[in-house]
Amino acid sequence: MFGTPADSAPGEQWALERGLLVRDRHRYGPASMPAEVALALRGSGWHAPFTPSPPAVRSVPTTVSDIDREATSALMAFAAHAVSVLGVCAVAPPARLKAGGVGARELSRIGKAARCDEIVVRLVLEAASAAGLLTRNGDRVAATAAYDTWAVEEPTDQLAVLLRAWWTLPLTPGGNRDEDGKALPALTRAPACGGCLQARHGLLTAAARLPAGEGSANPAELGALLVWLRPLADELPQDATPFATLIREAELLGALARGALSPVGTALLADDDAALTDACRRLLPAASRTARFGSDLTAVVAGTPAAHLLALLDAVADRESVGTASVWRFSPASVRRALDAGLTPDTLTADLADVAVEPLPQPLSYLIHDTARGHGRMRVVATACVIHGEEPALLAELAAHRKLTQLGLRLLAPTVLISRTPPDKTLAALRSAGYAPVAEKPDGSVRIERAQRPRAAGPAPLPGGGSRPQRAGGRPADVRTAVDLVALAARLRDAPQDVPEPDPYDGRPYDSDTEEIIAGWARNLSFTDVRQLAHAVNDGQAVTIEYVATSGNTTVRTLSRLELDAPYLHAWCHLRDDDRVFTLSRIHGVMPS
Repeated sequence: MFGTPADSAPGEQWALERGLLVRDRHRYGPASMPAEVALALRGSGWHAPFTPSPPAVRSVPTTVSDIDREATSALMAFAAHAVSVLGVCAVAPPARLKAGGVGARELSRIGKAARCDEIVVRLVLEAASAAGLLTRNGDRVAATAAYDTWAVEEPTDQLAVLLRAWWTLPLTPGGNRDEDGKALPALTRAPACGGCLQARHGLLTAAARLPAGEGSANPAELGALLVWLRPLADELPQDATPFATLIREAELLGALARGALSPVGTALLADDDAALTDACRRLLPAASRTARFGSDLTAVVAGTPAAHLLALLDAVADRESVGTASVWRFSPASVRRALDAGLTPDTLTADLADVAVEPLPQPLSYLIHDTARGHGRMRVVATACVIHGEEPALLAELAAHRKLTQLGLRLLAPTVLISRTPPDKTLAALRSAGYAPVAEKPDGSVRIERAQRPRAAGPAPLPGGGSRPQRAGGRPADVRTAVDLVALAARLRDAPQDVPEPDPYDGRPYDSDTEEIIAGWARNLSFTDVRQLAHAVNDGQAVTIEYVATSGNTTVRTLSRLELDAPYLHAWCHLRDDDRVFTLSRIHGVMPS
């Protein structure tokens, strides 16, 4: 299939008219040449290029310990990043775009909070969604009950869940750009990509072909071998070298280390869950349950922290770095956050001492107790209105009155009551109980309550500024205009009997009102496309449109069950498998389905 350059429009049109080129009706783009035409032009003796020998992959010696060491480092970093990313999503669920998926802004927010790159965020989100740890919840992506179970498991079991999900993903999570270089959202629920799955399996197969004790000198050469092994595997348009993003994913997950297949990659390639769990347990050290606290108000955890240690440090300190060693820093704001959550200074000090390798440094103990001295010296309470007076006995009586319990009164001071009920209802309840309160304005002055007297609006003025004539009783008299009935009858008799044509569009009349309405709103459509869309709406037929979303991304949608509600078009979207609303002004092309 050969694309036609954009600057050869006359020649392309000539070939289209003679059937030498064809267009795909489901998408816009250059015309393509049928294989039969291409073969006829090339002649019967032509054969497609084929290299019988695989491309050479330069290798360098490596050892099992070196491979295990690099894989361990990658697994520890990814495990810590995965916990951080999903922890951020559990606390503040990312928002979904109207077109579906998590956009670049939310991905950047998550990456900044979790202190990791965008490719790691995408990798974690896609794997967690496939494993059932995240799911769509309205306009958000929220954690599920399965996440709560996953969060308290050992790091090795957490990692095995995500690795199994990645191995069976029907897409390449690291793909963040389309053919036009536009940013792609994550978690879009795009159609399954068999070529992406072939690429992932083919990459580990290519690495497995290397001799024992050797790794690829240049991982990009594994991509070239993958092209030879899996000709139908899908490459990402963003990759400068073949399958660069996929190779990067495998290295982040520890499946490839030093250009060779790691024990994790071997278990994935064999599709052996038990071997995968054993490899993770062998490579990933046991979860750390202790931390080292420094006098510079930091806490350092070597390896992957256990769930309870992670929760404690995240509650009382701010995480600064994640990897083979994680660092937290204490500050007055972070300690105040822990106190706001209900922890007392003594409990907090005791909990930190239980996980400390050595006694807590004095600066940290001083910070906790100094912050606690000023914590809670003032309080904020939600209230609907305030009742105050000069007689403490009267306000105490109101607070104890049984008929006023529904107001939710609470005595803050001898002369101050707060109520959970709005002011008007509080006033009505007090007056109903026999009291005589008055209302105050925000400035403290008494609000004067006058009865409202509704009045109708005055009569509308006549055209020209005249006033309506009045009858004797004060009611406006009927204003009538003299009509020449003979002349009116003559005009009606002489009027043409033909139904007038609809308003024209560039000199061509509309076929229907639907067509005229669509033409008024869909300014980016040609007359032919307007007529095509109106015909689909009137006859209930499916249609394919080119639609530009608010993000600027152009998609091709097949729609059915069309309902026109200008300036919108309600339809069933076959791509999203759901009802969608489309703005007519954002439709740039219409094709028959």
